[in-house]
Amino acid sequence: MPGTTRAAALKPVNLDQLLLETKLASPPPRSGFVSRSALISKGRRSGRRVVAISAPSGYGKSILLSQWAAAENRPVAWVSLDRFDDDPATLLSLLSSAFVRATGADRSLIDDMGGHAISVLGRAAPRLATALNASREPFVLMLDDLHELSSPACHDVLGVVIAGIPHHSQLVAASRIEQPHIPRLRAAGETIEFGVDDLALDAEGAQHIFAEADIHLNRDAAEALVQSTEGWPVGLVLAAVIASESTDGTVGVTGDDRYVADYLYRESLTGLSADIQSFLRRTAVLEQFCAELCDAVIGADGSQILLRELETSNVFLIPLDRHRGWYRYHSLFGEFLRAELRRVEPGMIEHLHLRAADWYEAHLAPALAVEHLLAVSERDRCVRLVTQIALPTYQAGQLETVRRWIAALGQDAVAGYPPLSVLAGWLAVMSGQSGEADQRMHQIETASFDLPPADGTASFDSARAMLRSMMCAHGPDRALADAALSVSQEPPWSVWRDQAVCLSGEAHLLIGDVECAAALFDEASGLSATTGNHDVQVLSDAERAAIAMDKGNWVEATRLSEDALVVLERHRLMDYAISVLAFAGSARLALHRGDLTGAKRELTRAMRSRQFCGYASPALAVRARLSLAKTHFAMGDQASAQHLLREIGDIVIHRPALGSLVAEVSLFRAIIDAVGAQGQGTAPLTPAELRLLPYLQTHLTVPEIGARLFVSRNTVSTEVGSIYRKLGVSSRTGAVDRALALGLLGV
Repeated sequence: MPGTTRAAALKPVNLDQLLLETKLASPPPRSGFVSRSALISKGRRSGRRVVAISAPSGYGKSILLSQWAAAENRPVAWVSLDRFDDDPATLLSLLSSAFVRATGADRSLIDDMGGHAISVLGRAAPRLATALNASREPFVLMLDDLHELSSPACHDVLGVVIAGIPHHSQLVAASRIEQPHIPRLRAAGETIEFGVDDLALDAEGAQHIFAEADIHLNRDAAEALVQSTEGWPVGLVLAAVIASESTDGTVGVTGDDRYVADYLYRESLTGLSADIQSFLRRTAVLEQFCAELCDAVIGADGSQILLRELETSNVFLIPLDRHRGWYRYHSLFGEFLRAELRRVEPGMIEHLHLRAADWYEAHLAPALAVEHLLAVSERDRCVRLVTQIALPTYQAGQLETVRRWIAALGQDAVAGYPPLSVLAGWLAVMSGQSGEADQRMHQIETASFDLPPADGTASFDSARAMLRSMMCAHGPDRALADAALSVSQEPPWSVWRDQAVCLSGEAHLLIGDVECAAALFDEASGLSATTGNHDVQVLSDAERAAIAMDKGNWVEATRLSEDALVVLERHRLMDYAISVLAFAGSARLALHRGDLTGAKRELTRAMRSRQFCGYASPALAVRARLSLAKTHFAMGDQASAQHLLREIGDIVIHRPALGSLVAEVSLFRAIIDAVGAQGQGTAPLTPAELRLLPYLQTHLTVPEIGARLFVSRNTVSTEVGSIYRKLGVSSRTGAVDRALALGLLGV
């Protein structure tokens, strides 16, 4: 659970902002292209909430969107997507940023998109949908290159967001393929679709394109050309380029996509100098580029002049901002150039990616550097960089991105660099993946590593010891020894020292040394406040508050609990494992002062977050559940108290040696047993049911939900029925509405 100082130290502020601007700025309509005003008018007049534009590359989808954006009188929230955006947290951040930028909505909406794993669907997506639905003025949300999103998690959150688009507002999305949500919207009559037939050009369009190239094309020739190209816009543009460069005015290009690469090589490059051809091939390894980045990749100056020249003469170079600082190649052209690079200079490819990675690292954009290093066969540098930024990236909400990196590196590369295996274990612990955490811990138990780890810890032994202490698989004494090792190795200036000290406090609690634990939590809180490791600060203050309550020092406990909640909410840590104890303490304090409404609210928040706190962090999981059980019992809800005791029993099966906690649980269980009867109250949603609940917002079928959660159809059906029963509803819509009202969904 290391904190956010490492994220702050690595955050590529300036370049990130520049690249974000290119993704959120609608590109200016380019001159010389056929007007799509008829389609735009049809889409606007349709009154449909979703306009779906689906066609292969080269049909002018982006041009249609840019013309529409320029013609709109409603605010336009524009997002250009690429393959690096295939992460639900990244997607929601982009959508919220575009919406805030276009409509002037409260910027706190962007901050609320922070989260990880299921919380993105359960908390952030409905928050954004609610904000969209509450917009005071109609708007248009435009998504270009939506086909770049392939992960089910992205499509799930997008489905929730689409449901929030209000009447008189529209989502206009361009994609090479039909998106998963379209069939449902089509059946509901909520979408208008533009496809190949709508985007194909007629003879008049062909004549317009040729006129822009200063070539007269008579009607018969135009109709023949349209027939041969099937109205494919890029084919017509290519034909115009051929004709403009032909000495005999020959016009001809087929509509066969396989011919495009041959044409581009034969006609588009052969008329260019060798230097320009080399520039085009080598810069094609870049998804987007500016002159400085191009200079670094090709190893020469002068890219700014070349880019300006190419922009005026090459229709396949697309400016990404109005300042023309950043560009990309048309997707077809980029694919062709990369194929040419593989054919002509295969030995240069890795060198080019390394140069791009060097530039991005030098400009504090390590995540983009990783993407280029993944294209290089030698993995050492990439492994070290992923180790350095994995936790900050996770803490920014991009769990899917980190998982993709680790999967792309491969098990051998990860196992070959033990510090990365440790971080993978931390990620599993913090996201509630206890089984995976155990597997990672098993991998590193016998590993050795003598160099300074890239994650900033003092040593691999210290990093491993902290993870082992947190997981407490071998009892309190071993956890205490592991924490002591880390405290001894992490110097005062280490950004991991607060974590080590906090873990030592947890271990001292398990052996019953409360006074020493309190002093250690106090030290950890002070360190984390200085370093900015917010999760450590929240946990330390929550533990101090619990100790103060046990002593009857309610004033001190209130101050500490409020401190923990302020940090937790400011940095959106609601779905971290540490939040459960903070919410549980707040509920206990509210009950003490007679605020039953406040106690119920905090109990709901804690119960919702406990799904992220499993047996991989057993001391925290049991202590938080025990506190919740006691508060539920004090409020007359014996059913919830008994259910929480059963969850504790499940945790203890995996971690039986939990020191003084075992006696505390046994004592409370005896009190519950003495009451005898089941008692009042309704059993709470289980962690498994809480994980499933957000999917009820989607239109996924029961088997599809099972595939998302890796459980059987029968399991999903059983859990859905249990959710309905506990919430007192009979439908998915009713369950979602009730969950939103109870605070089980949304922010």
